[in-house]
Amino acid sequence: MADATSGVNNHAEQRQNGCAGRQTEGPAGQVLAVLVLLLETVWMQLRVWAEVFRGVYQTIVPPAEKSVAGEVVLVTGAGHGIGREIALKYASLGSTVVCMDINEKGAAETVRDIKALGGAKAAAYKCDVSNRDEVLAVAKTITQEVGPVTVLVNNAGIMPTKPFLEHSAEEMKRIFDINMLAHFWLLQAFLPSMYERKHGHIVAVSSMCGQMGCTNLAPYCASKFAVRGFMESLAVEQHDLRPDMDDKVRFTTIYPYMVATGLVKSHTVRFNGLMPILNPKVVAEEVVSAMRRNQTEISVPGWLFHFNRFVRLFPGSVALMVRDFLQVRISGE
Repeated sequence: MADATSGVNNHAEQRQNGCAGRQTEGPAGQVLAVLVLLLETVWMQLRVWAEVFRGVYQTIVPPAEKSVAGEVVLVTGAGHGIGREIALKYASLGSTVVCMDINEKGAAETVRDIKALGGAKAAAYKCDVSNRDEVLAVAKTITQEVGPVTVLVNNAGIMPTKPFLEHSAEEMKRIFDINMLAHFWLLQAFLPSMYERKHGHIVAVSSMCGQMGCTNLAPYCASKFAVRGFMESLAVEQHDLRPDMDDKVRFTTIYPYMVATGLVKSHTVRFNGLMPILNPKVVAEEVVSAMRRNQTEISVPGWLFHFNRFVRLFPGSVALMVRDFLQVRISGE
């Protein structure tokens, strides 16, 4: 009983001490807290505007491109299209290129083209990037035979074009397995070594369909929106949990417009001169350049990313009006 009474008395004393402490702080403490908050707000605004001016300056005068000589660059979907052109570009800059594709013949042809450049190092590996076990096994082999991957370019993707209700369940699952989940498996395989070595760069080739919805491409758009969210989350998570890595392991996301790779079977656009279907080589050069400049995200062409953001400042009906005016359409299969 004495112990209980003592406990009650101690608790009462603690409450009194707490109240006394708050009274001691009083108005002066509250004023100080407000002043600190105001200073923090002003400091944040100054930093924000500094970043705005820096962004404007770098738009006018782009930062110098870092060297990629000696990097081990893995490109998925390297057997054709954008992936092949990205592989060739890195090889021309002195990188050792690992060409990964489910199409073994296509990957081997890319390696042959790289070696024709003279002096370039390249290797081909067959891999179904949608299969986690296969990705981890092939990654282990690559590390043993070529070395730790320092630049990972997730480019592989498929794009069936048809109305949503005409997609089969298997087809929709396949779209996400290749276009999205493959990013998970590849980063699980290679990101830990980048953190261990405190050096690396992850590049994701998304799509402007990851910025806006498109007819006949609902599952594809969803997968590319997911890539965008994944890459942004990775950068935020790293900043919060591994801030010392912010300038050592980088993330870049690319949003190309329609590219002449065979995925787009038929399309229409009102102003073809302003929005022509893109050459894979041009897109590849923009991908590599963005990575070398440590840019977080860009579109190809560059103006389209900013135009989309501007349109989204207005009601959704405005975006539909703009689409109708531009008459950009991708036909179904």
